[in-house]
Amino acid sequence: MVTITESAQDYLAELLSKQEDALGVRVFINQPGTPRAETCIAYCREGDVQEGDEKHELDKFAVWYEGRSLPFLEDALVDYAKDRMGGQLTIKAPNAKMPRVGDDSPLEDRINYVLYNEVNPALAAHGGEVSLVEVTGESVAVLQFGGGCQGCSAVDMTLKGGVEKTLMEQIPQLSGVRDITDHTDTSQAYY
Repeated sequence: MVTITESAQDYLAELLSKQEDALGVRVFINQPGTPRAETCIAYCREGDVQEGDEKHELDKFAVWYEGRSLPFLEDALVDYAKDRMGGQLTIKAPNAKMPRVGDDSPLEDRINYVLYNEVNPALAAHGGEVSLVEVTGESVAVLQFGGGCQGCSAVDMTLKGGVEKTLMEQIPQLSGVRDITDHTDTSQAYY
């Protein structure tokens, strides 16, 4: 699982001692399994713990690992090294960007997997990309286009004939797809 070195534990414990309302730290990955994955450590306060989080008690503080991030945190290392400027906390999570998606994965992870591994490589030929903004309570994937797709006159065909068709075929739990991109900005448009 995650290794937090002794020096990192000492450093984090010192930071936590200056926080009146912190219960410990929370470790999670934003956009796990995608090229944009970012590993984060934050103070964990009342209300931050989510269902599915896994709590670990260390000698000096508690750590909560986001349940959704757990598969991507395998073999992660948190370390602290002193240097001339004081020191630096580093987080290495070699599996953060690895797509680890199955039928039991959260809907967001499965959508991102299809977008980053199948849809975006095709859009990249025109300098475009699409990303997931959210999944609504009605299981609608809300998407945002960027690059050459933003403001492109063919975006409706791309959305309906390509992106929506691909997502709906591969993820039957989706009830629809919606684009929230401001297509009035045509400065980067491919067509």
